[in-house]
Amino acid sequence: MILAEDTNIGFIGTGVMGKSMARHLMKGNYPVHVYSRTKKKAEELIAEGAIWEESVAALASRCQVVFTIVGFPPDVEEVYLGEQGILKNISSGGYVVDMTTSKPELAVTIADQAGETGVFSLDAPVSGGDVGAREGKLSIMVGGEKEAFDTVLPLFELMGTNIVYQGSAGSGQHTKMCNQIIVAGNMLGITEALAYATKAGLDATSVHENIASGAARSWALTNLWPRVINGDFDPGFYVKHFIKDMTIASETAKTLDLETPGLDLVKSLYEKLAEQGGGDDGTQALFKIYTSEGISKKSS
Repeated sequence: MILAEDTNIGFIGTGVMGKSMARHLMKGNYPVHVYSRTKKKAEELIAEGAIWEESVAALASRCQVVFTIVGFPPDVEEVYLGEQGILKNISSGGYVVDMTTSKPELAVTIADQAGETGVFSLDAPVSGGDVGAREGKLSIMVGGEKEAFDTVLPLFELMGTNIVYQGSAGSGQHTKMCNQIIVAGNMLGITEALAYATKAGLDATSVHENIASGAARSWALTNLWPRVINGDFDPGFYVKHFIKDMTIASETAKTLDLETPGLDLVKSLYEKLAEQGGGDDGTQALFKIYTSEGISKKSS
């Protein structure tokens, strides 16, 4: 199936990443309907031409394709499976795409219930943070029916550049768990190394220049080390959401009879950070666990 140019697209969740993602769909010249529990988060999009809907049900009833990126698995469950949720209100033949990082088993449940009413469901979590969302360069990991993936692919291509079909329902979420396990270890290494550089009296900017293109190279090292140097702990991705992701990964791993000691260690450190009031910080704020001292910089 090829989507018509006037296909009504719904987007639920216009937070740090969702706002940019919805904006890219708008730039594709599709009519985009938006809903967020806090309308203020959608005001920029509305001013740019997005169509505001007063409820999930209203949005779902008017759209042929609905994307969601909300906070936690209970939010996903409510948005999709509740009495006023998407699956109760979208027409048969529609497409639903959950881009929240959520539980693989919930993705399977949504796909099963969607299929009972002739609706196509994809789980398509993303990686790339606020920068990737803003630049339309997200990595998108997709599970569900291949035919549905092929239909929605042109919309994915408006939001991302690395889009891979991973398999049946839940496969996108399992892939995202792999991503988050790696990110967890990477964030531990980056913030610990930055704390070490500071304690050793090194210039943090100079250290970054030296190591960012070597074996330690990563997206987080390139993008988040400089934020910490500048005292910028604003969220490209919230600590509280990362804890949620790590919890899902740890719990799911146990169902697979797999122990994850590295992941569990990082999760415990982020939980400590959240207990200290850092839940709404960006993930780079893990640095605060190691030192409250300033970052070493070159003297002018």
